[in-house]
Order: sequence, then structure tokens, then C-alpha cells
Amino acid sequence: MGAARRPGTYICGIDAAMGVVGGKWKGLILWALNERTYRFGELRRELPGVTEKVLTSHLRELEEDGIVHREVHAEVPPRVEYSLTPLGVSLNEALEPLGAWGREKLLQEPPAA
Repeated sequence: MGAARRPGTYICGIDAAMGVVGGKWKGLILWALNERTYRFGELRRELPGVTEKVLTSHLRELEEDGIVHREVHAEVPPRVEYSLTPLGVSLNEALEPLGAWGREKLLQEPPAA
């Protein structure tokens, strides 16, 4: 399954990838979901400062792009869980060098062994 195409013309691969992960919270959502599956409220608490509206919007976009899987459990009250798809896992793997660069150059943490 590939990422859904968004309207507009991309200039290069980075432009296309940024169309998927662009936004203040999407990278942090991907980072959190790389750790484990989350329910909406848990994910919101994991990301202090994100509003319910923005989190809902970003999760919906990531789901449309094939990055995030949304599973609704038929329970009362309804339980919804979010996890990464294989495409989302591969995106996190692609973003790992960027995270390493940020830790080393901006946070000035030593490189991981």
C-alpha cells in the first residue's frame, strides 16, 4: 500500500515526503506510535500542547496517507487504537537519520553507538 497522493505537484522526493510529515505534530505522532499502539487520549497526553482538533486532523491525514492504522473495537464505550502501518514504520526508519542529526547538532547529545 502506498501513500495517498495529495493535490499539487511535487518537485522532488523530499517535497513529496514533507507533504506527508509536514506540520508541527506529525513527526511527534510518528515517534510516539513507533513506540507502541495508543488510544486517542493516551496519545494526546503523550504530546502536551497538541489540541484535540489538531491531533484528530493529523491522525486522519496520516490514516489517509496510509501511514497510520485506526482500529475501532466494537465495545461500549467504543475503543479506538492507533498504530503504524508497515509504510509508517518505513517512514520512521527514513526519519531516524534526521532525528540523529537533530540530537547531535541541535540538542548536542553524543551520537548513539
